[in-house]
Amino acid sequence: MEFTALYEKAKSVLNPRKINDFLEAGGVGAAILTKSGNVYLGVCIDSACSLGFCAEHAAVAAMLTAGEEQIEKIVAVNWDGVVLPPCGRCRELLSQLQLNQEKIQVMVAQDVVVTLDELLPYDWKETV
Repeated sequence: MEFTALYEKAKSVLNPRKINDFLEAGGVGAAILTKSGNVYLGVCIDSACSLGFCAEHAAVAAMLTAGEEQIEKIVAVNWDGVVLPPCGRCRELLSQLQLNQEKIQVMVAQDVVVTLDELLPYDWKETV
């Protein structure tokens, strides 16, 4: 699957909405393509007390729930369709999930794809 199709899948789950005075959801959508060719989707949850999580975390949780763990590609998009690079917390989750992280392809901007190791050049796990 090309990133264009993966981008469209991430965009398809966008549904920005206010759940209540303390919780919003769906402003960012993410899509993961696994080594086996399956796609897992997630949306962000933003809470007033910062206990929410990113769309990438939701997609990883869906993937793990389905019994998979090998990511090939990942992309996240904002409510207006702009590609977002993963935040530091998401980069760290991906790097701990898949130790051969240099192989994970990450779309960080429209038509810009890098590997996870390029996003985390000084990985702390290499010193352990």
